[in-house]
Amino acid sequence: MAEKDEIPTGRVRRTAKVTQVVGSQGARYAGTRAANVTRSRERASERLDERHLEAAERMVDALGTMKGAAMKVGQLASFIDTDFLPPEYRELYQEKLATLRTSAPPMPWSKVKKVLDEDWEEPVESLFEDFEHDAAAAASIGQVHRAVLPDGRRVAVKIQYPGVARALRADLQNAGMILRMAKAIAPGLDAKAAAEELKERVLEELDYEYEGQNQRTFARAYRGHPFVLVPDVVSRLSTGRILVSEWVDGMSFEEVRELPQEERDRFGEIVYRFCFGSIYHLQHFNADAHPGNYLLMADGRVAFLDFGMTKQLDKEQIELEIAAVEAVLENDPERLRVALGDLGFLRRPKRVDAERLMAHVREVGGWYMEDREYTIDSEVVMRAIAAVSDPRSDFFDLMRRENVPANELMGRRMESGVLAVLGQLGATRNWMRIGREWWFGDQPATELGREEWAYFESRGQRRTRKFAARDV
Repeated sequence: MAEKDEIPTGRVRRTAKVTQVVGSQGARYAGTRAANVTRSRERASERLDERHLEAAERMVDALGTMKGAAMKVGQLASFIDTDFLPPEYRELYQEKLATLRTSAPPMPWSKVKKVLDEDWEEPVESLFEDFEHDAAAAASIGQVHRAVLPDGRRVAVKIQYPGVARALRADLQNAGMILRMAKAIAPGLDAKAAAEELKERVLEELDYEYEGQNQRTFARAYRGHPFVLVPDVVSRLSTGRILVSEWVDGMSFEEVRELPQEERDRFGEIVYRFCFGSIYHLQHFNADAHPGNYLLMADGRVAFLDFGMTKQLDKEQIELEIAAVEAVLENDPERLRVALGDLGFLRRPKRVDAERLMAHVREVGGWYMEDREYTIDSEVVMRAIAAVSDPRSDFFDLMRRENVPANELMGRRMESGVLAVLGQLGATRNWMRIGREWWFGDQPATELGREEWAYFESRGQRRTRKFAARDV
């Protein structure tokens, strides 16, 4: 029998654990509703509140213990507003699930130290001046410990959970689970190709050496940037299961949400510029856009912390995407149909009504395709999500004829994640004007834009009417 602190790794056990939690809470919820018939209105409301709180806490406990892909579902649900929960309890579930982003249940030191002993030739005590045994943060695949190097540098040591590789592979062997995850990101996709793409990206997260390479690429590209920080990696101590990087202090996303609106708007613009702008500046972006990866530093910069799931794009694909955006901005449905056909989004382009296709694209991405100050709220987020995932949507029959190419899946995941983050902030900007800086070489639309373009131009990257990304 597995110990309490061990991660369940078998596919059957992991599927059963989720089913048990969902099933038991569903039965208890039904029992509460039945018993409420004989209770006073006030007492019935109290019991229902208690039942939802218990369900949320049990869900967090189960997903947190399971780690791996199952926990990632909980992280995603924590910051995407959803109509599938009762409106009066939506905030409760999101608040509880939010703990999976930054304070998931950690594993004890005795368990994770085995990984350090196996991967390092020298004992921990000789490599560090100080090493905290209590985890500073715990996530889906590993947990982070604070440490101090002999030269005084403070570092974050991310340690992969023992057994998590088997657990994650068990999740990915569960065809039903992986396809549901893929469809949650983009219904109407090429299911088989998308599942393979999702597997490849998720399994990359198990390789901390690969993540370290990605992080070094972004750290080099943004070194000295006026409002973005990517921590440097300590390569000599990093292995396939251990990643050591510069420690960063800052406010968590939950704390940022309590700031005045002007500061939340600025934070939202920085997230948007980093997540979307990296496509055009680097031809490389971070697909894991959940807010547990962001810290607001005391000097106003935002630190981006996790690079386990990134995606590189070729120049041709980016140019085709810009052509599709340009067709929307110029209100040319036929050009949009051709552009999306060239990108592989349409199986039979000539059979798709171009006007309805235009309306659908505006419903999903209108927030960054309208020339106005645009506030992102929960209604905007849910409208975009429903347009691609809800059978009740006016576009459902159109979605069933569309196809999300495998190489676009991570981009759509990033886009929906950023939109959800902006929705939690209630952020306002003219997102289209910012986008035009990248798409068409327009003048910077904001003060942050002026700072950013001065930075990239100092490194040899120029704004042009045609996309021309280059290494920086």
